[in-house]
Amino acid sequence: MIQISTDILKAKEILENENLVAIPTETVYGLAGNIYSEKAINLIFKTKNRPFNNPLIVHIHSKELLENIAQEVPEKAKKLAEAFWPGSLTLVLKKKENIPHNITAGKETVAVRVPNHPLTLELLKQLDFPLAAPSANPFGSISPTTSKHVVDYFTDTIEMVLDGGNCKNGIESTIVGFENEKAILYRLGSISVEDIESIIGPIQIVNKNDSSPNAPGMLSRHYAPNTKTILSENIEYEIKNYPTSKIGVLLFQDLKINDQNIEKEILSKNGSLKEATSNLYAAMHRLDKKGLDLIITEKFPENDLGKSINDRLERATKK
Repeated sequence: MIQISTDILKAKEILENENLVAIPTETVYGLAGNIYSEKAINLIFKTKNRPFNNPLIVHIHSKELLENIAQEVPEKAKKLAEAFWPGSLTLVLKKKENIPHNITAGKETVAVRVPNHPLTLELLKQLDFPLAAPSANPFGSISPTTSKHVVDYFTDTIEMVLDGGNCKNGIESTIVGFENEKAILYRLGSISVEDIESIIGPIQIVNKNDSSPNAPGMLSRHYAPNTKTILSENIEYEIKNYPTSKIGVLLFQDLKINDQNIEKEILSKNGSLKEATSNLYAAMHRLDKKGLDLIITEKFPENDLGKSINDRLERATKK
């Protein structure tokens, strides 16, 4: 049985023994291991059943440590780090030679961020090594935003969840890389495109690659419930297509639906995209456990964090 605890020293001991700990961040819980331990990294891939061509994100406790990870830091990357670290921004940069290739899927670039959670920052400060920490879920499943989500996934396969409560931002970090000195957005996330562009100007979005992803979260199908899920621009019309099905609906704001057999999850009663983002995965987990025939999810406004929510829903519903 997994131990759920706030004991940083216990987490440190497990990680120093080259085993895994699920750690809280402001985005989602991560499945963490020593980046320099081949045993730990192999355990991450095995435990998650994650393909080896999908890179991992390196977590450090301050931007000053970036010089130990990356060979080159473009000026735009420095500006973004200054604006958003600690926080939900991952930078993809040319790696130093000491960064193992099993972290980077054989690429010469490495993904790195400074998470914004007090427990994990304190843990990182006490360790002599950075942590690789993809989301603490089986590959392709809904990401975990509570310690219970992690335990439900990995009852007997990891030793400990460092319990940091509910993840406040609720979806993964935004990932930005650099190609020929141009900024490229590889994954939509908890920081909106508009916020990124307010710091460095226009950015190109290239956020899907199934064969050789430059960063995590670029595969077409991901973040998916076990229950069949449909993305719709007209929930009420879609429901009529399934008259005998037990249906769950995922809504931005409340919608009156004249069917008592419908299970509703409302992400933000007051129409806040930030609140909706924070609540997204937890609502998906709840619906996925209700034994439904189908989940129908509403398409969100295509602006600000609505783009990031739609990105997750599109990947969750792709066959």
